[in-house]
Amino acid sequence: MNADRRKVVLIGTGMVGMSFAYSLVNQGGICNELVLIDIDKKRANGEAMDLNHGLAFAKSNMKICAGEYKDCKDADIVVISAGVAQKEGETRLDLLQRNVEVFRSIIGPVIKSGFDGIFLVATNPVDIMTRVTFELSRFGASRVIGTGTSLDTARLRYLMADYLKISSKNIHAYIMGEHGDSSFVPWDHAYVGCKKVKDVMKDNNHPMEDLEKIHKGVVDAAYEIIEKKKATYYGIGMALSRLVKAVLDNENSILTVSTYLKDGQYGQDDIYIGVPAIINSNGVRELVELNLNETEQAKLNNSCKLIKEMRERSIEKIIKG
Repeated sequence: MNADRRKVVLIGTGMVGMSFAYSLVNQGGICNELVLIDIDKKRANGEAMDLNHGLAFAKSNMKICAGEYKDCKDADIVVISAGVAQKEGETRLDLLQRNVEVFRSIIGPVIKSGFDGIFLVATNPVDIMTRVTFELSRFGASRVIGTGTSLDTARLRYLMADYLKISSKNIHAYIMGEHGDSSFVPWDHAYVGCKKVKDVMKDNNHPMEDLEKIHKGVVDAAYEIIEKKKATYYGIGMALSRLVKAVLDNENSILTVSTYLKDGQYGQDDIYIGVPAIINSNGVRELVELNLNETEQAKLNNSCKLIKEMRERSIEKIIKG
């Protein structure tokens, strides 16, 4: 990685991609160069112009332009948010077949450019689309990352903070599994500051069943937002900028991303799924493997089973075809 260049390429200038780009500009200092690529080149140019016109008000200066796949050659990170949008009532897994073909048209040209950085995938269903990127790119698994349950985790911390009247910055809890309906919370590893969440609930006479209500709120959040405003984009845009910062700043931060389980971690093999991992300039440095109880392990197994079934029915033929 060129520490001075800090170049990011964004593929897909829809609402998710541009929420990410807008977050980068407003946070400042995350990257020095941002290239926008879209099948609609006119739109990419317009988005670049619009962002550039706001740089006078931004925290730091950066180069922003519309580009082509050849511009990926010297990028540190390629962020992929391209794909068809999730419709009202549609699960993330329903998006699979429509988005795999989109990725076939993207990954090849990126690799042909000579790109040798890190792929960061946001397109849904993100666990499978990250696997598609891994298969098509043939990059090492540590350099192909999905946003996974990073947004789910942020939603969880927000809802828990609201319930407990504690800053979300002091909530240390994670959503694991599929970025979708089969996700779960390992509550035995959830803390408020240095105190277990279950103890906080008990000491304040809060019903334990409220924890599962909070998790249900996380699962239902995307559907509720889509019903109200047709799409979700601000939250995932900010999650993307957080992940990019962790990579470019070589943070060694623990974030819940979609990453590859290949050596029997959590009793699983050959699957991309959302788990806590240490993120630095090399991508995923290592997994932070939690000691799940029997119920939690069963939930992770179920989540993996659903993803594998969908993969086997759909993407194997598409990738190899």
